[in-house]
Amino acid sequence: MTDDRRPAAAPRTTTFACLALCAVAASAQPAGSGAAACAAIADDRARLECYDRAAGRGVAPAAAPAAPAAPMGGSTPPSPGTMPGAPLPTADGPPLPVLDDRAKLARDERRALGSTLGERWELDPGNKQGRFLLRPYKPMYVLPIRWTDSPNQTPTSPSEGRSVAEGQGLQDIEAVFQISLKSKVWETIGGSNVDLWVAYTQQSFWQVYNASLSRPFRETNYEPEVFAIWGFDQPLFLGWRARFMGLGINHQSNGRAEPLSRSWNRVIAQFGFENGDWSLQARPWWRIKEQNDDDNPFIERYVGQGELILTRKVGAHIASLQVRHSLRGGDESRGSAQLGWSFPVSSFLKGYLKVFSGYGESLIDYNHRQTTIGFGVSLADWL
Repeated sequence: MTDDRRPAAAPRTTTFACLALCAVAASAQPAGSGAAACAAIADDRARLECYDRAAGRGVAPAAAPAAPAAPMGGSTPPSPGTMPGAPLPTADGPPLPVLDDRAKLARDERRALGSTLGERWELDPGNKQGRFLLRPYKPMYVLPIRWTDSPNQTPTSPSEGRSVAEGQGLQDIEAVFQISLKSKVWETIGGSNVDLWVAYTQQSFWQVYNASLSRPFRETNYEPEVFAIWGFDQPLFLGWRARFMGLGINHQSNGRAEPLSRSWNRVIAQFGFENGDWSLQARPWWRIKEQNDDDNPFIERYVGQGELILTRKVGAHIASLQVRHSLRGGDESRGSAQLGWSFPVSSFLKGYLKVFSGYGESLIDYNHRQTTIGFGVSLADWL
């Protein structure tokens, strides 16, 4: 009885040896002369490859190992190093951390707001953001509670027809909010590091709790301005550095008819300094005299002829002191001081406390002295 069973498969080492011998033979003999040697190979695949080599045909490379099967849902598992937040290898050093999308977005948004004078005013080439991008200017806040020790019931002005004879029935608690934005309209003028900006600030005082007066807006101040800023970095002393200087034109008014109309125009110079987490801005101004009737004579003797803004950052907290003065002595030594403190609440939302004492918190109160305390939230600070 004939045994038609195939011979047992040769060991792997035998197969590799035969392949090597066949390859040598194929290279030394003409095509087809190694067929007899191939017939002795028991493994089917190895024997076929031997015949191919003997015939002078190339052998297809071994198939690459199959990729791991995708998990349920059709998504392919990311390879190491591509996971969100996974470290990336470096040529010489420890892996660098990679920010996930949310952290990167938060960083970019914070940079867009500006946490230093250089970022806020785009003073250095690396900080340039281009034109027509809205940026914070002065603090932006909403104070649902603002208390005053002396509501200005009868606003007055030395000009004829600008005084109120009867009390307005104002409450000592109201709400206040301020928006303040700027945008660059001309970058690196003439190839220099001078940029041209436009800005707009609006501050509103709302008697929202005064139902007897139908909850009116007591006062709103509108303040557009345009100014040029020259950025540089000049060391001074004790770690302080001069960062910019600027010059601009400012208009401020409350848009009301007599007897409550108030407005003035100024030329304002600006100087910015930094020292670590400290910043200082000096803003002297010169009033442009009115051509016609003056709504608020001698306003600079009350509101002041300039201001200093000192800011200190401590982590996510920002404290500021804004001081104005008339630069006069005696009975005309007037001005104001304002303390601000913003502290983290959630994401970019911060709590905000503001304390003001002096003249000119609003235009209608330019010659009325009072002390106010407000509490609410802040969307942007000086830095």
